[in-house]
Amino acid sequence: MENFILTISFLLLGMGLRRLPNFPKETAQVLNLFAMSLSLPALVLLKVPHLDFSVDILVPVIMPWTMLTVSALMIIILGKLLRWQKEIVGVLLLLIPLGNTSFFGIPMVQAFFGENGIPYAVLYDQLGSFLALATYGAIVLALYGSGGKPTTASVLTRIVSFPPFIALILALACRSLTFPPPLVALLNALAATLVPVVMVAVGFQLTLRLSPEVIKPLGAGLIIKLAVAPLIALLFCRLLGLNSLAAQVAIFEAGMPPMVSAGALAIMAGLSPKLTAALIGLGIILSFVTLPLLFRLL
Repeated sequence: MENFILTISFLLLGMGLRRLPNFPKETAQVLNLFAMSLSLPALVLLKVPHLDFSVDILVPVIMPWTMLTVSALMIIILGKLLRWQKEIVGVLLLLIPLGNTSFFGIPMVQAFFGENGIPYAVLYDQLGSFLALATYGAIVLALYGSGGKPTTASVLTRIVSFPPFIALILALACRSLTFPPPLVALLNALAATLVPVVMVAVGFQLTLRLSPEVIKPLGAGLIIKLAVAPLIALLFCRLLGLNSLAAQVAIFEAGMPPMVSAGALAIMAGLSPKLTAALIGLGIILSFVTLPLLFRLL
């Protein structure tokens, strides 16, 4: 509970800083860049080498792709039944299957599960959400967006140049090595900045813009993302008898709000900016209610 209160406090501090004239509009982007380039890679290098390789680790790797498939199918069916416009379907296909499992998810996993849950959250994010954004996300943007179509080379470049993904590869390669104490101290200091930096950034850029034309797809999308998807993940694990920490973290990550990075891409591609902003803003706010409820079911 203490970690959860701290996480909310950092979010509120970010919302307060946005109202101070001394902080530029780019503050959130700078903080996110710092976290992506230094804080998260440091955390990956610290935690992943100590991961116990067993059948359990397959759950956080398979789960995000399963949830992506299920969520995308539900969006496509609803889009046809309710006759949503192409850009509405595109936004929902991009934001609902892809959760904020890194910048928001890892701090929340740390708050509820402690340090032991972080390696599984990293696997869920890097081998699931991030790869899905780079591949599935590129396909959705090509089909529904107004920007240029991505190439195989551009997708691969995005993957191999992403700092947390590079850190994941290094961490897996260094499992048999022992880092020198000065390096461990540096990594610990950088990793400790992840939660405050990320949550302040989230609070700084948190917006809530609702308009009548987005209410129905907004409601449908958030119900799928915050309730239906994690409950399906929970049922999936219960039917298979999976109740390990890895499975619990995977279910928890399945209930994260829509991905901020996917939202940024949707806006750049001209896909309903109002719906995109509402999905991200309201999704984060509601997740502070839905995630504790989901945790109680685990």
